Amino acid sequence: MQPLLPVQYEELTATDFPKAVEQSAKTCVIPLGILEKHGPHLPLGTDMINIRAIVVEAAKREYVVVFPPYFVGQIYEAKHQPGTIAYSHDLVRNMLQETCDELARNGFEKILLVNGHGGNNSFLEYFCQTQLESEKNYAVFLYQPRPDEAFNKKISEKQKSAFDYHAGEGETSLMTAHHPDPVKSEYVKLQSGEDQKRLNHLQGVRTGIWWYARFPDHYAGDAHAANAELGRMIFEHKVEQLIPVIKAVKADTKTLELQKTFFEQSKHPLKTPQR
Repeated sequence: MQPLLPVQYEELTATDFPKAVEQSAKTCVIPLGILEKHGPHLPLGTDMINIRAIVVEAAKREYVVVFPPYFVGQIYEAKHQPGTIAYSHDLVRNMLQETCDELARNGFEKILLVNGHGGNNSFLEYFCQTQLESEKNYAVFLYQPRPDEAFNKKISEKQKSAFDYHAGEGETSLMTAHHPDPVKSEYVKLQSGEDQKRLNHLQGVRTGIWWYARFPDHYAGDAHAANAELGRMIFEHKVEQLIPVIKAVKADTKTLELQKTFFEQSKHPLKTPQR
């Protein structure tokens, strides 16, 4: 068995890079985060730091190449808060597309997106769909973990906060477990993470200001009870959930095969068999 190479893209030498592409079954993972306020107490890069740590740990157990820290995403709802970097929608989309294109040019045929920022969810689903816009020699996969009711129940029994969303007990515990230095626990009391419910009179509609209407301080939950033990449980569970997905993507040959057929048929739709 070959010795494992570094999993972090930026730590590979040019000499070892081709070996890493081969060893990863031509698969690269992009952990996607953001730069935004995370309550008064967590670092701006919380999503990026957390998701990359999870992916790197999973990659050490099931070899795959992990792209460098990535923070170009959708975060317009936090533009009123200090430290937020909110790029234009064209740049956000083009940056990810060109990153995937460049990875493919360097030999990767399968690119797995692992998202750590809730504000990216809708964008990433749409991004995956746009991969059919033009012919490609690689495939993009978006990891969407399934809810684990048993684990969620186990965690809820250990949590003290009734509401846990953004920068709350769970996310703060996760950061405390693997990267505690930037966490300022003494700042937790500076603001409230309660839902302001300022648009509750509007049901069955969506507006871009919905998050600001609920959580203007960009804090949703209560991090007072955050602790490293809870964070380690969450971290390990997320790693174990991701490993079989990486294995499946590495082993997959059907997606590229289907894509190739689709692109060929899309050139001559009138010749596509109608069953």
